[in-house]
Amino acid sequence: MKKKSNGIVRFFKGIFRVFDKFLITPITKFFIRITDFVKDNSKGAEKFLNNKQTLIVLSLIFALGVFYVVDQNSNAIINQSAEILYNQPVTAEYNEEAYVIEGLPETVDITLIGRSSDIYLAKQYPTNEVSVDLRDLKPGSHTVTLNYRQALSSISYKLDPSTATIMVYEKVSETKELTYDILHRDSLDSKLTISSVTLDRNDVIIKGAEYKLEQVATVKALIDIDNISNQTTGDITLKDVQLVAYDASGKIVDVEIVPETVTATLKIESPSKELPVEIVPVGNIAFGKAISSLTANTTSIVVYGDQETLNSMDTFPVEIDVENLDQDKEFNINLKNPTGIRDMSVKTILVKLEMEDSTTREIEGVSITANNLGEGLRAQASTEQDNQVTVIVTGSASVIDNLDTSTITASVDLSGLGPGEYDVEVTVTGTDLKLSYESKVRTVHIIITETG
Repeated sequence: MKKKSNGIVRFFKGIFRVFDKFLITPITKFFIRITDFVKDNSKGAEKFLNNKQTLIVLSLIFALGVFYVVDQNSNAIINQSAEILYNQPVTAEYNEEAYVIEGLPETVDITLIGRSSDIYLAKQYPTNEVSVDLRDLKPGSHTVTLNYRQALSSISYKLDPSTATIMVYEKVSETKELTYDILHRDSLDSKLTISSVTLDRNDVIIKGAEYKLEQVATVKALIDIDNISNQTTGDITLKDVQLVAYDASGKIVDVEIVPETVTATLKIESPSKELPVEIVPVGNIAFGKAISSLTANTTSIVVYGDQETLNSMDTFPVEIDVENLDQDKEFNINLKNPTGIRDMSVKTILVKLEMEDSTTREIEGVSITANNLGEGLRAQASTEQDNQVTVIVTGSASVIDNLDTSTITASVDLSGLGPGEYDVEVTVTGTDLKLSYESKVRTVHIIITETG
């Protein structure tokens, strides 16, 4: 126990010797010099300063004072730090109804410099506002200084950028017709179609600098199909449809649009039509062979598309390649949507083809029809033989035996022909695509005259 006490005593003696050597002794010498200086001027001061205890106390007080000052400065340097607040919004004060400001940054970076504790407190305040007062500026170019409303005076700050060169324009307005675009059209159910769109207004007001308004070619309401939560037939209303101004090349023009949004009403329909499947052989089958049967696993298909396309379709043709085919075959065909058709009830179809040996049959007395005759003209055959043709039908015997001859058509194309006499080519078609049809004569003589 005694050894521990001696160790503690030695420790404090060591500390005292350090203070005595580097602080108390130098400071005591300093006060002795002061004593020598005032010896000749004041006997009372001499007596006071010559007191050993007084010198020791004053030296200790002065040493503690120096230590405190050095410690505070050291702490200030050690605790000094900086932190950057990125992308702080800039607010501008000006008459927004009368002027347009360009060139002012939307955000700045603020560097806060000070003690860590002060910076922490400054960040907690909701007053990290960067602003600029533009109320006294007239139209033209100006360089302005951005101001930061700092929360604590104990910190310093730096803005990046701290200034901005801006342009002030007078605000003008103009009325523009409103149109619309439909976004993400592919997101609409393939069985549905948008038959009409109605906006709650036909025009809007655009505001901005005059040179910007001159760039605006159109203002569109952007109707986003993704915003339709329940896709079904009927009227669907979409509110707060965004408006955007575009120039002639389709680039966005930054102008104010009043109102900012509109309401759009979409009429959703599901036009459809059931079409019979028509199997169309493509190519020439092997010599001496003929198609005796073409059957599909489905006889009709429901198609969905715009009404105009549906009105133009009477059958759904499915092509199969029969080039040089000489035996029975099954075709598994993936169907593709025809132009204007968005969806179909059937995606694949199985076609079974059966073959027999081919035979021929002549069908006599098939009347010739004149097509595409010009207005004010009349066509007639030069002879009775030119009024009709004999058609050679090639195919399997079973199909030919059941052929309805009224389904065979012979025609001539008179497009572009005026009054006169012409030898024109005869074209023969038939509804049964398992058979081939050919006129026994290639041409007939036709006389075209003007109607009286």
